[in-house]
Amino acid sequence: MRILVLNAGSSSLKYQLIETGSRDEHVVVKGAVERIGAAGSPVHNHTEAVEEILPNLGPVDGVGHRVVHGGERFKASALIDLDVEHAIDDCCSLAPLHNPHHLACYRAAHALLPNVPHVAVFDTAFFHTLPRRAFLYAVPYELYESEHIRRYGFHGTSHRYVSGKAAEQLGIPPDEVKLITCHLGNGCSVAAVDGGKAVDISMGLTPQEGLVMGTRSGDIDIGVIFHLARQKQMTLDEIEKLLIHRSGLLGLSGRSNDMRDLVHAAAGGDERARIAVEVFCYRVRKYIGAFWAVLGGADAIVFTGGIGENRPEVRDEIMRGLECLGGADVLVIPTNEELLIARDTARLIGRGRS
Repeated sequence: MRILVLNAGSSSLKYQLIETGSRDEHVVVKGAVERIGAAGSPVHNHTEAVEEILPNLGPVDGVGHRVVHGGERFKASALIDLDVEHAIDDCCSLAPLHNPHHLACYRAAHALLPNVPHVAVFDTAFFHTLPRRAFLYAVPYELYESEHIRRYGFHGTSHRYVSGKAAEQLGIPPDEVKLITCHLGNGCSVAAVDGGKAVDISMGLTPQEGLVMGTRSGDIDIGVIFHLARQKQMTLDEIEKLLIHRSGLLGLSGRSNDMRDLVHAAAGGDERARIAVEVFCYRVRKYIGAFWAVLGGADAIVFTGGIGENRPEVRDEIMRGLECLGGADVLVIPTNEELLIARDTARLIGRGRS
C-alpha cells in the first residue's frame, strides 16, 4: 500500500509517501512546507499546504494523520469518520496549538481524496496504560471528572517505535522488557515503559510539562505564574507566550534554542550557553533516576530525537553520575514516527477491507 503520512506543526507540514505491506518498506517521496502563515509566505494556512502537496503524489491508498491529542477516548489509532472528527475537535481545548491544524489538514486531504481511508494516529494513545497514581494531579477530583485535567503524555508514536526497536535489539520479548526512553529534540520527554506499556511520562496535560525544551520551560513552580501576574502585571496570554516560546534553552542561554549552537558556544566560553546545557542535562538525568525507581530497574536507557541521536556529548553529560544504577544498556535508536503512522494506517485499512 502507498500510505501518505501528514504531520502538521504550528507553522509547517511534513509529509511522506511510504510503500508498506512488504519486506521492502520504503519512502517514495517526502518533503515539507515551512513558514505556513508567516509574513511573505505564499502558503497562508495548512489547507493551502495540503492543496499544494497532494496533486503531485500520484496514487494514494490511505492517509495517516498525526494527531497530538486524543484525550481519554482514543486508546489506539482510529479510522476517521464524522464522529472521530468531532472528537478530535473536542480535544482542541487541550491542544490549541496543534489539533486545529491537524483537523485543517484532514479536512483538506479528505476533500481532495474523499474515497481514500483516513486514519488518525494519536500522540496520547500510547499513554492510555498509565495507572491512576501516575496520571492524576492532586487537584479537586471534580476537575478531572468535568474538565479532564490529568496527565496525558505526548511523543507517543516515537516512544512506541523506539521501545519496539529496543526490545528487538536487546533480544528480550517486548512484554518483558523494561525501558526508559528519552525523546530529545526541540520538544523533549522521558517515558517509563514496562513490558511494552507506558507506565509514566514526563509530559502532562499539555506538552509543556517535564524537561527543559527548546523554547518551553518544562517543570516550573506554578507560583511563578502568580508572581509574574502580580509583580509584573503580565496577562495570562503574556505568561503563556513567555513559558512556551521564550523559555527553555532559548530563555536560559539568551541566544538559541538549538543544542548544536549552544554546545559550540559553551565550548567557546559562553557561560549562559554552558548553563543552559547543564540545566537541560540535569533535568533529563533526574527523570531517568525517577523512572528507574518507578520501574524497579531497567534493561536499557534509550535516546532518540535530534539531540538524543546526534549529540554524544549531551548523552555523556546526561549519563554522568548514573553509573550507580548499573546494568542497563544505553541505546541510540533513530525514531521513525512516520513509518509507525504508515503501518498503523495500513493495518486499519486492511482490517476495514477484510
